[in-house]
Amino acid sequence: MKPVNVGICGLGTVGAGTFNVLQRNLHDIARRAGRPVRIVHIGARRDNPACQLDGVKVSRDIFAVVRDPDVHIVVELIGGMTVAKELVLAAIAAGKDVVTANKALIAVHGNEIFAAAEANNVVVAYEAAVAGGIPIIKAIREGLVANHIQSLAGIINGTGNFILTEMSEKGRAFADVLAEAQALGYAEADPAFDVEGIDAAHKLTILASNAFGIPLQFSKVYTEGITEITSEDVQFAEELGYRIKHLGLARRTEEGVELRVHPTLIPAKRLIANVNGVMNAVLVFGDAVGPTMYYGQGAGAEATASAVIADIVDIARDIDSPGLVPHLGFSVETTDLPVLPAEAMVTAYYLRISVKDEVGQMAKIAETLSMHGINMEAIIQKEAPEGELLVPLILLTQPVREKAMNAAILSIEALPAVTEKVVRIRVERLDS
Repeated sequence: MKPVNVGICGLGTVGAGTFNVLQRNLHDIARRAGRPVRIVHIGARRDNPACQLDGVKVSRDIFAVVRDPDVHIVVELIGGMTVAKELVLAAIAAGKDVVTANKALIAVHGNEIFAAAEANNVVVAYEAAVAGGIPIIKAIREGLVANHIQSLAGIINGTGNFILTEMSEKGRAFADVLAEAQALGYAEADPAFDVEGIDAAHKLTILASNAFGIPLQFSKVYTEGITEITSEDVQFAEELGYRIKHLGLARRTEEGVELRVHPTLIPAKRLIANVNGVMNAVLVFGDAVGPTMYYGQGAGAEATASAVIADIVDIARDIDSPGLVPHLGFSVETTDLPVLPAEAMVTAYYLRISVKDEVGQMAKIAETLSMHGINMEAIIQKEAPEGELLVPLILLTQPVREKAMNAAILSIEALPAVTEKVVRIRVERLDS
């Protein structure tokens, strides 16, 4: 069979991992693809000492890989959005298939990129953009194709999960664990993409489009980070039988689709609540199969390379008849499912309210919630810390629309005995 020639742009962590895994497993990969798959051109600003590049053409201009007539598949691993978008569109225009691990590029510019790919009869594959080595895109758009996907929930950022795990297991403060995550290389010097939920929102955008057949709509994802989570809230959640996880959640409702990333209380007995450290997991609910969960490494050189190479092999198998699987899983996109605004979301809530240690305050808060149509499910009243005048009240509510909770919190914060902002964390039971 005619070989498939691969050009890799970017030789950083994932690029080097892809090169090394592919070279190491060339024989098995060729057997799976049904033809030889070989790396013929590398585009990188500098060599990576982890890679032995003997016999492979190397260019400092990454666009030279796109212009190379011998390259059939361009692998974009440079990251970012500006140059990466230009590179991918240039490869498409040149009639080359593309593999990328770039979640931001797909989440923000994917609609344009896929339209260009379909117009040029080429494939843009992006399994590695979500959850590293976990084949979640393939699972949703191929393995679960018989199902009407109802919802999905994912721990899809390893840095945030590592931080919350350390806070839960060791009672450590957020800032302390973040510093360790940076020292270990789990978090960047500027960790905002991870701890503010932006990285997870990119990935959720991609998952939701494949699950529900809607266009990519990153700008409509409600996004909230974990920087305000305290060790006290982690402890109180444990007492109530919950764990706090930074969850990406997409849910289909009669009104539209909820797309949200935020800290979430999950019952401790759920499998996904026990996904710890830097690991990722995605829980998918289908009408036929029920709940299925996908677990594994969400980052790392070789774990991500596994997904990149899987895409290369998929393209190599169908190199003469590309596009058998639609880019977002649906041949015709469904456009009548709007993404709901944050105030339309429905969920339960954990509330921590600091009140003056005075008789009758709990009754006033309960009355305020009732006025807004909110029912309480559990309540814990703690003793005031020594020397403090404020008592923490911990409440769990039944599911309610976010708009009603926003109004209720404003009313509670207006009570004379409540002198601090109410802490709110959403609750998902993930039982259906």
